[in-house]
Amino acid sequence: MKSIDACRLYTFVDTAYLHGRTPADVARALCDGGSDIVQLRAKGAAIQDIRRIAEAILPVTRAAKVPLVINDFPELAAELRAEMVHLGQEDFFDAGFTHRSQLAALHSHLGLSSHAPEQAQRAITAGADYIAIGPVFATGTKPGRAAVTLDYVRWAAANVMIPWFAIGGIALNNLDEVLAAGARRICVVSAILNAPDIARACHDFKQRLSSAPL
Repeated sequence: MKSIDACRLYTFVDTAYLHGRTPADVARALCDGGSDIVQLRAKGAAIQDIRRIAEAILPVTRAAKVPLVINDFPELAAELRAEMVHLGQEDFFDAGFTHRSQLAALHSHLGLSSHAPEQAQRAITAGADYIAIGPVFATGTKPGRAAVTLDYVRWAAANVMIPWFAIGGIALNNLDEVLAAGARRICVVSAILNAPDIARACHDFKQRLSSAPL
């Protein structure tokens, strides 16, 4: 598995964007296209359904040596020995946690979302292995969440020393702006999952990212 430091393109098997494809087929296309990290995101699904999907995806990601992130459920990540788990501010701090050591049996790398500098600093203090910075632009995957704009990306580039990923509304037609603001790692959901060829879309993002070395 790559270290998080070396990862550039963070993608998703999001059950809201399967478009009739199986989760395993989507995961395979993401890996074939050069995705460095794949997150399973299944908002509103029962944990037993998320477990079933994760069990179908894990053989694909492990064969490709791509870490799988379980969203929202650290206990499931621990049970499946998934490489990573990601939590939102509300799932971590609002649930009463202040440090990763308080999550029982967490053997995975921990990612935390952040929407403002103080949240990023709190996530770093809590022991996050990486943080998400966003949503940079308004996005349908986070309805009602105000965009943090490129100003937050610039702040992160100047102040965050652990790996961080810009997320939210990032597409090929605005990627250059995000890179110019200082991002070197990105998360992409709909711009890849809505593409007719997922692997090709991943490849195109990865190629553009290579123009801005770490």
